[in-house]
Amino acid sequence: MTASTAPITVGAALPLPASRATSGLVLAVGSALAFSSSGPFVKPLLEAGWSIGAALLIRMSLAGLILAPALVSAVVRQRGFIRRHGPLILAFGLSAVAGCQLFYFAAMQRMPVAVALLIQYLAPVLVVGFVWLRTRRAPSRLVVCGAVVAVAGLVLVVDIAGARFDLWGTVLALCAAVCTAVYFVIGERAGDDLPPLALAAGGLIVGAALMGLLCATGILPFTAPPVDVTLGGMTLPAIVPMLWVGAVATTVGYALGVMAVPRIGSRMASFAGLVEVLFALAFAWLLLGETPAPIQFAGGALILVGVVLVRLDSNAGGRPAAERATIPVVPSP
Repeated sequence: MTASTAPITVGAALPLPASRATSGLVLAVGSALAFSSSGPFVKPLLEAGWSIGAALLIRMSLAGLILAPALVSAVVRQRGFIRRHGPLILAFGLSAVAGCQLFYFAAMQRMPVAVALLIQYLAPVLVVGFVWLRTRRAPSRLVVCGAVVAVAGLVLVVDIAGARFDLWGTVLALCAAVCTAVYFVIGERAGDDLPPLALAAGGLIVGAALMGLLCATGILPFTAPPVDVTLGGMTLPAIVPMLWVGAVATTVGYALGVMAVPRIGSRMASFAGLVEVLFALAFAWLLLGETPAPIQFAGGALILVGVVLVRLDSNAGGRPAAERATIPVVPSP
């Protein structure tokens, strides 16, 4: 018995309700808020002698452990879950979890942090390009204008004045940008068959396993001295910021992020993720006393304008028109 193989258009006939798009945007902003606290909490630890390997391993392991029940539940409930979704979860863990952070920190060691951050946050532009190639539909003027305005704002926020060019550092930062884009593209695949929290849990466990291997073999040093750090005028033992980074920033960040992407699409989610830079500035201001310059406030306003422009191009269902894909109906056996 066979079925028609005529193509159908996904996302056009049955647009998603506006409430789903709104909830997706709220989840994306919540994810950005959670992720943004990682840097200000980890920075004092690195300055006090902690290694990047130690911070990342503990961060991923704790978050993976907290979200593990979602993965176990999916494996028990769905026969053949690992066989069907294992490759996607592995790719998510190696790229969106471990690769993104490893490439960024490697780039940061060769070039100014601001420049590495700027290049990594070109991910929304890469997502737009990927959607263009996948659907063969050029982005609208609103999307192009939104991308230009958002990147201009990002340049002002991260303040790259006087930075010198480093070829290898730029390549590493671009790899981090690609991994960040992969995070949004794979996140869009989550749904009823692949629960978002199971995807996040599996990816974090894979990332933690890779970090453990790198630390065990000495490729990445593991140093975690029992130091005290100062945050927001309070002196705290190292375990406190690491618990926050693992149990809140990373766990909540990935959980809300993978839940948001299927609702609003990879393109809109990637642009919404740019507000993480603004939240990070606010946390650094509150916890580390790093007061933003006026030009950074102006850059933040431009980022928000860019995100709004991209959002205005989205259809009523919350998924950007350029991301509608035409796929064939799979014949039934």
